Amino acid sequence: MTLLKHAAFTAAMATMLFVPSFAQAQERPWGSGWRSPGWDSPMRAPAADSRHRDPREGRVDVSRFVVAGAAERLGQGPVTVQSESGDGPWVEESRRAAYEAAIVDALIGAGYETRHSGDANAQLVTLKIARRVLAPAEEKKNPVSGSAAMSVGTRGSAYGLAVNVDLSKPRPALISTRLDARITDKASGKVLWEGYASIATREGDEDWNDARIAGKLADTLFDDFPRAGSVVPADAPMG
Repeated sequence: MTLLKHAAFTAAMATMLFVPSFAQAQERPWGSGWRSPGWDSPMRAPAADSRHRDPREGRVDVSRFVVAGAAERLGQGPVTVQSESGDGPWVEESRRAAYEAAIVDALIGAGYETRHSGDANAQLVTLKIARRVLAPAEEKKNPVSGSAAMSVGTRGSAYGLAVNVDLSKPRPALISTRLDARITDKASGKVLWEGYASIATREGDEDWNDARIAGKLADTLFDDFPRAGSVVPADAPMG
């Protein structure tokens, strides 16, 4: 009998402890919590700026043309290099030295002689270097942003706040630098070959100064010289 009374007492106590807890769980005002409908979306923090790299950055585009029958005359003998400027986005004279030097190195690598460029039979390489803005610099922005949401119901009210902190700096302008080169016969003035190469870089990027940009463009332009993507008839005008 004593054992039966003890068992009955234990069961009664368990029932008393269980019922209030269950009732309390049923009265929770938040339902299933932050995942309940209407709350998951407002409380999600704004997506941080992914700041994806522009696919144009560092990419070199190149086009080359050779006059029919001129390939055997290219890549040998003396050559003279000069650069030009004019109206429009042309790079000023003070910044053209790096490009001229890079082209000279590329021409030597292609087989030309640059030490006796005054020869009457020399070929002339004329350069033009231009820069233009592909994408303007980003405006300065507020590093702290966020969103808030509020819900009012029969079981109470709730307020939520999400804050996003973005300490990244605005990106500088994306600049296209284009190097044009034309090779002509110095005596007759006839065009033998021409091409251009361009690259997009961020303004002020320490990894892409004038010397590196010039070297990249010159190397690409004269890669496998005098190979060209297009052969132009000898009597065709090349503007």
